[in-house]
Amino acid sequence: MAERLPPEDTLSSLSVSGFSDSGGPGPEKGTRKPPHWFPLLLGTLTAVGPVSTDVYLPALPMMEAQLHSPAGSGSLTMTAWVIGLALGQVCVGPLADRFGRRTPLLIGTLGYALASVGCALAQGMGVLCAFRALAAFMGAASLVVPNAIVRDTTSGNASARLMSRLIAVQGVVPIAAPALGGFALTWISWRDIFWLMAVYGLLCMVLVFLLLPETLDADHRQPVQLKRVLERYWRIFNDPTFFYSGMVWILQGFVVFTYLSAAPYLFEQVFHFTPMQYGLLFGGCAICMIGVSQINAVLVERISSQKLLRFCLLLSLGGAVALLCLALAAAWVVHNGGQLGHGWAALLIAAMLAVLAPGGGIGPNAAAAALYHQGRNAGTAAALAGTGQYLTGALASALCAVLPVGTALPMAALFFLATLAMCYCAWKAPREAGTEGSRTP
Repeated sequence: MAERLPPEDTLSSLSVSGFSDSGGPGPEKGTRKPPHWFPLLLGTLTAVGPVSTDVYLPALPMMEAQLHSPAGSGSLTMTAWVIGLALGQVCVGPLADRFGRRTPLLIGTLGYALASVGCALAQGMGVLCAFRALAAFMGAASLVVPNAIVRDTTSGNASARLMSRLIAVQGVVPIAAPALGGFALTWISWRDIFWLMAVYGLLCMVLVFLLLPETLDADHRQPVQLKRVLERYWRIFNDPTFFYSGMVWILQGFVVFTYLSAAPYLFEQVFHFTPMQYGLLFGGCAICMIGVSQINAVLVERISSQKLLRFCLLLSLGGAVALLCLALAAAWVVHNGGQLGHGWAALLIAAMLAVLAPGGGIGPNAAAAALYHQGRNAGTAAALAGTGQYLTGALASALCAVLPVGTALPMAALFFLATLAMCYCAWKAPREAGTEGSRTP
């Protein structure tokens, strides 16, 4: 079992760098209310991931040509990025529990900026991939540590509320980044995009240095010896609250990566959507998830985050069942020589949105529950869950690559299996997580 700490264990120990009741830094100890800009700051930090993943994608053909690399080799930069993030999260979690939250963020954002400079100066695809992996390894701090800070400063429903606010900030980036990248290429080169990433990393470092207080007191920090780190990972993994709620959190990543991997071919090749039409569909899905996350942030003031999690999971499972039935019917039509028109596309999109949109409530509530007992181990726990998301995401991408294409059936089947497993895990999770109030007044 993981070490369980009382819900008030962390913020009550903030010292000089804590929050004041008025919303600014203050020297007093005790429970403090985070300032209104706090979610925006954490969202800016966690946006490093989607910014670095999406903004340069329109430049892949230009990059391959200028680096004299075979067509399609640019996708290796994405592979390097995912591997770097997975390894980086495993490493940075224990470091954040040992040295506090600020130091790993400062070093990580600086390292991300320097590695982005290396990407901008790379003269070969291999070198570019190496610097991309390094940038991901260092930038992983911006994905893990903000989740730990949420756990440091809030608990239960308040954690779910703050996570929902972060999703609103993070959700804007995947919508805008590819379009901004494509537009920017009209005026600048792909190397300039990496220079801009470096500037973004430096900006994040400055924001951390100037605005972010240390939220983990020295008395609550954990040693970094390998044996004890592995033991801590094992204790966290064996905590039923983390295991079951964390699996919901992780499997949500499987659902998202299934969509990202299967939807482009389905709608662009089968239903002949133009890139602009698919971009609008992509943006619409993201907007729906953001909208649900904000509704969740309001409802969690009145309803337990665990109840909201189960309700969102039921909605998503219902959408998955509907999508699976539609996919089977569409596959039967195609098998018998029929054509799938825009009416079929509209029905499939509606069912797909019913699966994806509740994710705006699933992610925040599952994360809040998973980290509920992980006060002084929040960084390690968030790293474990984050790595699991990328590993299951890689599995989803691999499955979509080997399953037959041409219908919505593979995507629908994977959605159904994942949401069914998520529902099982949510119902197995202890009921106590997410029922407490917050650490904020």
